[in-house]
Amino acid sequence: MDELYFQLGWQHIINWDAYDHILFVVALSAIYLLREWKKVLVLVTAFTIGHSITLALSVLQIIHVPSALVEFLIPVTICVTALSNIIRKDEEPQNLQLNYFYALFFGLIHGLGFSNYLKSLLGSQTNIVKPLFGFNVGLEFGQIIIVAVVMLISGAIVYLGRVKRRDWNMFLSAATFGVAFLMVIQGIRAAFVN
Repeated sequence: MDELYFQLGWQHIINWDAYDHILFVVALSAIYLLREWKKVLVLVTAFTIGHSITLALSVLQIIHVPSALVEFLIPVTICVTALSNIIRKDEEPQNLQLNYFYALFFGLIHGLGFSNYLKSLLGSQTNIVKPLFGFNVGLEFGQIIIVAVVMLISGAIVYLGRVKRRDWNMFLSAATFGVAFLMVIQGIRAAFVN
């Protein structure tokens, strides 16, 4: 594994410039508590697999999607995930298959968002397997850090603050939805109006 690209991967995800990606990971993990860490780890890994696929296909120039469309679709994925959390009836997550679908499918879209960044890093390199692998493992590591922080905060608020789990989920998901919805509006202007 390429250590430089591993470092670039996790630093890129924990960077405030990648707040759209952070928001998606927050929305994805908002309904879970610390005791459910294994479920969240599988979700984050499904997301990484999804974006690894499109990242590789894009870097290899097999697929090309206009960046304005990708920048519009990324906040849409955040809105859909957060809205799904909000309309959820159960306090504890029951239908994990839907969450795994969101993580994998939406990961495909988010991978396209990273492709231009990674292409600029790779330059004219011909062997991209090690850098691509290192970058994706770094992204996974960064996502796990974000999930750990979200789950620790959620646990503190639910257990120590005695806030109902459903109320915390509603607050966190609604806040995430609100920020992402503003991004959707900006994306519509950039992709379709200009």
